[in-house]
Amino acid sequence: MLRITSLNLNGIRSAYNKGLLEWLKSHQADILCLQELKAHLADIQQDYQHPLDYTGHFCAAEKKGYSGVGIYLRQQPERVLTGIDCPEFDQEGRVIRADWSNLTVVSAYLPSGSSGPERQEAKFRFLAKFGPWLQAMMDDHKKTKREYVICADWNIAHKEIDLKNWKSNQKNSGFTPEERAWVTHTLEEIGFVDVFRTLDPSPEQYTWWSNRGQAWAKNVGWRLDYQLATPGIASLARSTSIYKDERFSDHAPFTIDYDFTLGAKD
Repeated sequence: MLRITSLNLNGIRSAYNKGLLEWLKSHQADILCLQELKAHLADIQQDYQHPLDYTGHFCAAEKKGYSGVGIYLRQQPERVLTGIDCPEFDQEGRVIRADWSNLTVVSAYLPSGSSGPERQEAKFRFLAKFGPWLQAMMDDHKKTKREYVICADWNIAHKEIDLKNWKSNQKNSGFTPEERAWVTHTLEEIGFVDVFRTLDPSPEQYTWWSNRGQAWAKNVGWRLDYQLATPGIASLARSTSIYKDERFSDHAPFTIDYDFTLGAKD
């Protein structure tokens, strides 16, 4: 079984201060995709870079204390690549991928547009670049049978079931018709599978809660963290979980177990 977990840390040092290491020991993910490091590599201490038996790979933003993605791996890949060949967003540390002979896993942190119209426009520019990048992956999957899993904080709730207060958020970043249509296109036209929803169609399954008010206590949340996968490996998903017993971040760790074996490094 291959256990893949995605977690927006909202600061790697903050998450470790809140007990992340102890949870990692018991959780036993094979691949852990991280978003929002909020740190340069030089500022991440070694035992956070390579905890336990993991090797960490990172793509930090040029701007200090901002964005950044990473991936913890137990089995070393053939290669690790960063970015989507788009300077505007590659300097923000948005995407990292690890390739094995039969699988590519991506950790991505899509822009949030909630701070104002300028960032919402930037978010739409990112989606315009990221969509063709995902299409190229699907094209490669169809040609070579290589499987892909994209773990991300998408900063988009796809359907009404994916956030508590959907009626009052229809004009807000993260639930605009344009963003939702982009996800629909990714699923229905490009052909990626929202793996969580194939396993759990139930409501009130969220991965992010505002720090304002009593959002966490009342489960007033959004499902912003997804694993979108090519159909082959998606069909091998066996179980999923959202870990809410402890809080390391304003996001919860989100896990899927796949009946899949990573290819060996040549």
